[in-house]
Amino acid sequence: MNASATRDENRTEQPVLLEVRQVNKRFGGLQAVSDVSLSLRAGIVTTLIGPNGAGKTTLFNLITGHLKPDSGDVLFQGRSLNAMEPWRIARTGVGRTFQDLRLFTHMSVEENVLTAMEPGAWLWQPGGAATRRQRTEKVQQILATTHLAHVAGSRAIDLSYAERKFLSIARLIASDAKIWLLDEPASGLDPRSYEEFLALLRAQVQSGVTVCIIEHNLDVVANVSDRVAFLDQGRLLAEGTPREVLDDPHLASIYFGETA
Repeated sequence: MNASATRDENRTEQPVLLEVRQVNKRFGGLQAVSDVSLSLRAGIVTTLIGPNGAGKTTLFNLITGHLKPDSGDVLFQGRSLNAMEPWRIARTGVGRTFQDLRLFTHMSVEENVLTAMEPGAWLWQPGGAATRRQRTEKVQQILATTHLAHVAGSRAIDLSYAERKFLSIARLIASDAKIWLLDEPASGLDPRSYEEFLALLRAQVQSGVTVCIIEHNLDVVANVSDRVAFLDQGRLLAEGTPREVLDDPHLASIYFGETA
């Protein structure tokens, strides 16, 4: 067995951190998610791909509590998330970014990161000067990691697009989330920022973060994914290694809207 095959086998043996079990969601006459089951294993990157309208963002919304499934269950470390509010799910360790980023645009970069450390950033918490110093040091370290130290005092609205993308990642790091759900995190990045993003993501995965990405850029899919799940019309059609999924001609015909 070659080294790549051994690595893939080791990844499939990692414990399941989050599990989607036979989840369904309908909007009127549209079946947006249909009987989807998916396991996110600890310490690997799983990427969701598929044509527009495949149900990828809806699945993220079901995991994070922004939508409730009509049937099925979502479990994080064996605990059902179905009855939990989004803010409580976030506090359990499931973090998320959005395509529209949802930053506090008129707060500084540093303040945006501090808010993600709640309740650790509450001004009235006990601990005094020592705790405040530790909090400040943590923020400085996160900003250095995400290449934002030079704009720590700038308002989020004044950042470049790439800097705002990195700020959304900085907020995830500050939240200590165990799972990151990233919605097209590399879209719109210039080549240098793209390489910095890939390096940052790989480093965070090495540190123990589990990542699930929605991504349309197949170069990103091939470069960062350990597992790929292909959705179409709300159904999970295939799951496997990037090569197994991306090299399937039937799936390619669906993805690119061609006749198989």
